[in-house]
Amino acid sequence: MTLAVSPDIPMPYANHFFLARQPILNRSQRLVAYELLYRNADTGDADFTDGTAATASVIAHASELGMQHVVGEQLAYVNVDTAGLMSDFIHFLPIDKVILEVLETVEATPEVVARVVELKQAGYRFALDDVVGASDSLTKLQPLMDVIKIDIRGMGRDALGELTRSLKNPRQKLLAEKVETHEEFRHCMDLGFEYFQGYYFARPVILSGKKIAPSQMAIMQLLDLLASDADQRDIERGIKLDPLITLNLLRLVNTPAVGARFRINSVGHALVVLGRRQLQRWLQILLYVKGHQYDSPLLQLATTRGKTMENVLEHLRPGERVGADIGFTVGIMSLMDTLFSVAMPEILDSVNVLDDVRAALLHRTGNYGDVLKLIELVEQAQEGPELTGLLHSLGLTSSTLYASQVAAYEWINDYASGVSITPIR
Repeated sequence: MTLAVSPDIPMPYANHFFLARQPILNRSQRLVAYELLYRNADTGDADFTDGTAATASVIAHASELGMQHVVGEQLAYVNVDTAGLMSDFIHFLPIDKVILEVLETVEATPEVVARVVELKQAGYRFALDDVVGASDSLTKLQPLMDVIKIDIRGMGRDALGELTRSLKNPRQKLLAEKVETHEEFRHCMDLGFEYFQGYYFARPVILSGKKIAPSQMAIMQLLDLLASDADQRDIERGIKLDPLITLNLLRLVNTPAVGARFRINSVGHALVVLGRRQLQRWLQILLYVKGHQYDSPLLQLATTRGKTMENVLEHLRPGERVGADIGFTVGIMSLMDTLFSVAMPEILDSVNVLDDVRAALLHRTGNYGDVLKLIELVEQAQEGPELTGLLHSLGLTSSTLYASQVAAYEWINDYASGVSITPIR
């Protein structure tokens, strides 16, 4: 779909931002939505203070790409200020895919309330952003909302409990935002929150004496064999030692995503069809599906990091396929301490990695470390001198960063829809 934008919407802004997807989880810690946030990534002097213009650019890009490619099967929370709410371009957002998130700066004037009513009658759903206490706007807008987002950062437990009790309503869901620790998540669960936003799920909880599970270790040993360019017979033997890996491999090569013309029933034939590079990629992703499917937020975050890093490095080093593959590996390994509940140095001691990979994962140094740090800033929707400095030192434009992100989202959505995986337990 091509979006015909009104001439008064300054589309040049679209070249000066990156798009952050912040995951929203339910009580089962499954991925249910993303909040789409635009942030300034310009290295020049472009003015990016006009929120309406920025929102228009996000909507234009999402519409051109198709929201399906940006958020996959999940919903998208899209921020709207007063001007955006009152504008016509909001109708380019698909009703079935978005929740309009009314910013805390929106004053509940009669015109705004009437507009929300009009859009609700058209089928749109609404969330109220950054609620921290009672206000006139909250009183007027709350009855029209589907989701109330409460900013828990800096709020004491007693105050949070009191606010939560005052807002509970069977017709609305409560969403806790800026949840950064597992303790905060558990407390919000106890208070009855339905949804959670924040990176608590990606924070490593290191358990003393914890060992990597045998099935996961088997995958890592196979990755070692691939990295050392081992003989095909050794790789085939390693796969056959684990029945679940064998089962998943045969399922993979017999899906439309791989494109086999006839059924493949042997491990040896499967390896020939898939190829070593795709086998390595698949094994790295398979690590993250322990007890999970593709709505696991950790899996989505790891694969997004990996693929975005690969895309960025392909641009920075044209023709250097090995460097791009290493970038994918760095990105997907960067969350393994969280996945395994084992300290990163211990993980790296159990698998052979290049010194550059070790430096990136332990210290965020070197070229791979710089790209990883950039992607982490993008995830957190951080803008400012550090992000600008990294873009400049890497020789990367904001438009290339944006294109790398969107290509990664699309790849992950296509990959997830085409691959069936039995969890490794």
